[in-house]
Amino acid sequence: MKPIGIITDSHSSISQKMAGELGIIVLPMPFFIGEECFYEDVTLSREDFFRKLDSGAEISTSQPSPAEVMALWDKALMEYESILYFPISSGLSGSCATASALAQDEPYEGRVFVVDNGRVSTPMHRSILDALELIEEGYSAGEIKTIIEASKMDMVIYIGVQTLEHLKKGGRITPSAAALGTILNIKPILKLDVGSLDAFKKCRGFAKAKKTMIEAIRHDLETRFKEAWERGEITLMAASSSSPEDTALWVEEIQEAFPGMEVMCDDLSLGVSCHIGQGGLGIGIAARPKRP
Repeated sequence: MKPIGIITDSHSSISQKMAGELGIIVLPMPFFIGEECFYEDVTLSREDFFRKLDSGAEISTSQPSPAEVMALWDKALMEYESILYFPISSGLSGSCATASALAQDEPYEGRVFVVDNGRVSTPMHRSILDALELIEEGYSAGEIKTIIEASKMDMVIYIGVQTLEHLKKGGRITPSAAALGTILNIKPILKLDVGSLDAFKKCRGFAKAKKTMIEAIRHDLETRFKEAWERGEITLMAASSSSPEDTALWVEEIQEAFPGMEVMCDDLSLGVSCHIGQGGLGIGIAARPKRP
């Protein structure tokens, strides 16, 4: 048997195709559109998701059932001695707590290690890559869980939102605030930091929002992440629920602002996109986990 396998969910922004290339397993997240259940990147494409979202369809996220999770673990444990399971942050969903409880029972105890380091989308994808590196370096599954979770504070991502409609639907802003914000061309910036997605700033126009996010990252690099940046242990990230063309232009803006730094770019997971709608753009940084 192989020593360690990795399973995550599609909140990681890792597609089924990418998962095959990385040699990991991705559990597709369920979505309800009306009363019909769809699975991300399996029975629900990104294009269909946004088409339905823009048409005003009622879309809600859901957790995978314990049976689905255990079936995936059972299959993986026939191939791997132990499993690292990366669900969406416990601060954003109850699926992590459910998985942690399941992992304490036989036959999973001591073989399935649920990793909760407060991440979703591209930062979560980065954690998977970090775990793969740690496996190559010879760390055990338990050691990797400890190392990855210890790095949960070493990440931040800012997401600029084009439309207020979905924040209103999700209860993050009131209908009156959404109406006024639309009139005034207010574009909010959300901040994902250690497991929660919160308001950061409001800007007049999306160009200002993009500039503000880049300035926030520059400040973070010069302060909170200064030592890791100087060691060359920072990953610069971009994320998008926008068109491929707008996404490419955004990556170019980031590269111009931070010359010489490579940009890791993903589509925002549908679980995040569901709450912010189309046109969202994000920028973030993550530090390489410290080895013991």
